[in-house]
Amino acid sequence: MSTDPTIETEWSDVGTDDAGTGFWVSALLGALVSIVASFVPFSPVLGGGVAGYLYRGTREEGVKVGAVSGAIAAVPIVAVLTLVFAGLGLFTVIENAFAGTLLFVALLGISVSVTLLLSAGLSALGGYVGVYLREETDGGEPPRARDAPGEEADRERSSA
Repeated sequence: MSTDPTIETEWSDVGTDDAGTGFWVSALLGALVSIVASFVPFSPVLGGGVAGYLYRGTREEGVKVGAVSGAIAAVPIVAVLTLVFAGLGLFTVIENAFAGTLLFVALLGISVSVTLLLSAGLSALGGYVGVYLREETDGGEPPRARDAPGEEADRERSSA
C-alpha cells in the first residue's frame, strides 16, 4: 500500500494553451521583467510589453494585463517607501509631534499613489505595445477566443 500520492503533470499543460499564457502568469512574468530590468529607464513599459505579448489577447486585454503587471511590480517599491516614511515618521511620534506624523502619512500616501500610477500606467502602455507587436509578428493573426463560463458546455450540447 503506497502512501505517497504523486501527481504527474506535464509542465506544458500548466497555465498555458495553444493561444498563449494565462492572465496571472503573464502579469507575474511581466512584473518579474520589470523588477529585474529596473535599472533600465522605463522598465515598466518593457515588463508590460512582455505581459501583453505573452497573454495574446486583444489590445484592450493587453492594457489590462500590463496594468496588473505594473501594480505587482510596484509592490517592492511601495514596501521600501513605507519603511522609509515609517522610519522617518517614528521620530515625530517619539517627540509627540502630531502635525509631523500627519505630514509623513500624507507624503507616504502621495508617494505610493504616484508610484502605483506611474508603474501601472507605463506597464499598461507596454501591454498595448506588446499585443501590437504580437499581432504584427504573427501576421495579423486574430486574438484567441475566450469563452464565458458555461458557453463551452452550451456549445457542446448544441452540437451533439
